[in-house]
Amino acid sequence: MNRPLPSPRSLARRLLSLRRRRKLDLSGFPHVAVPATAITTLAGPQAFRETLLSLIAGAQHRIVLVALYLQDDDAGREVLDALYAARAARPGLSVEVYVDWHRARRGLIGKAHSEGNAAMYRAYAERLGEGVAIRGVPVQNRELFGVLHLKGFVIDDAVLYSGASLNDVYLNRHGRYRLDRYHLIRDRALADSMADFVAREFRDNSAVPRLDQQPLPRTRELQEPIRQLRHSLQQARYQGPSDTPGEGEVTVIPLVGFGRSDNALNETLLGLLREARQRVILLTPYFNLPRPVRAVIGQLLRRGCQLDIMVGDKVANDFYIPPDQPFSRIGLLPYLYEANLRRFARLHQGAIDSGQLNLWLWRDGDNSYHLKGLFVDQDVAVITGNNLNPRAWALDLENGLLLRDPSGLLVAQHAAEWASLRKHATRLGHYRELQGTRSYPPEVRRLFKRLRRVRLDRLIGQLL
Repeated sequence: MNRPLPSPRSLARRLLSLRRRRKLDLSGFPHVAVPATAITTLAGPQAFRETLLSLIAGAQHRIVLVALYLQDDDAGREVLDALYAARAARPGLSVEVYVDWHRARRGLIGKAHSEGNAAMYRAYAERLGEGVAIRGVPVQNRELFGVLHLKGFVIDDAVLYSGASLNDVYLNRHGRYRLDRYHLIRDRALADSMADFVAREFRDNSAVPRLDQQPLPRTRELQEPIRQLRHSLQQARYQGPSDTPGEGEVTVIPLVGFGRSDNALNETLLGLLREARQRVILLTPYFNLPRPVRAVIGQLLRRGCQLDIMVGDKVANDFYIPPDQPFSRIGLLPYLYEANLRRFARLHQGAIDSGQLNLWLWRDGDNSYHLKGLFVDQDVAVITGNNLNPRAWALDLENGLLLRDPSGLLVAQHAAEWASLRKHATRLGHYRELQGTRSYPPEVRRLFKRLRRVRLDRLIGQLL
């Protein structure tokens, strides 16, 4: 059966995109030469927690933690206890924590109204003093339209990078975990670059109040400072040396991205995908790829590149609600992501059959999945907090570390990480192995029908 010819508008768009396409140019960003032996992939959430606490306990000069949230639970209090203990042992130690302003001031979704994690921060400061500065970063006026999704902990000259936030499930407390990726890079220049970015953009910014002190301003009082912060972040980038790697070294390029246009992180991710020669491994927790990424993936498959995509099974999604629990609307999300994946697999079933496309579904009991990043060929890897969804692409403040390794010094480490991730993953052989909407629970089917009737499913896809 012949395919219909593309419309003139569609054809023009394709031709223009080909004209605009340029070779990826990263010359304006820091290129930090790091010994390959200084880069370690940690084994899992338990190792991440132990490494974080060990680094905090041994800190001599500075601690700068940036995360979406530091939760009021056992793991969050354990981290705060460690920070205050380190500051008490070394009064000259600088300790700063940056979390999302909106997320810190509300309770958990679906739970009773509360003052959020900020109440815990104030209680610690009242009891132990103000040696640990905790600030809230509002990258938008409302949480719905964007959050602080910057990642990376700088402790002295070490960078501990993960997409994880700080709470019980991310730090594997009480028998459950949310799997992410975890990397430790010991390099002073990289640590300086990441700490300097936070200091320049956040530390003395009137849009970034202390959360551990009273009174807290209202968000409406911060509207003009937030506008100025957004403008600054759209132009911000990491600063640092541009080294030529020597023998035994790899290049680490820190990148930041915010907004729909001139987003260096987005452009780099697309450029890396376009320039892939043989193989790409893509990790995302929520299968809701931005349109430009879907387009590049189609190009990769058409020119014969092997593509592996790992996502979480809907049961491994952090919003999944088991059938024996009361259902709420937030529980629709895992089904939306699965429906997206099923459509994608159906479209590319031929590539699945040939082995060119491998779709991996991760599931390990009642644990959840939060992996992000890229492996491109044998010489490029990206560790990032970017979920590779429309929200990350246009609304949230994101960052990532690009590792260029032309000598293959990290190949064995990356291969070991990929093999470890596949231990709890199964390859999808056919799109029909995924549930269709007709087999979803009645509450989910009803919500699907309502959304599609008013065409809200597309809007929700842009915001989640």
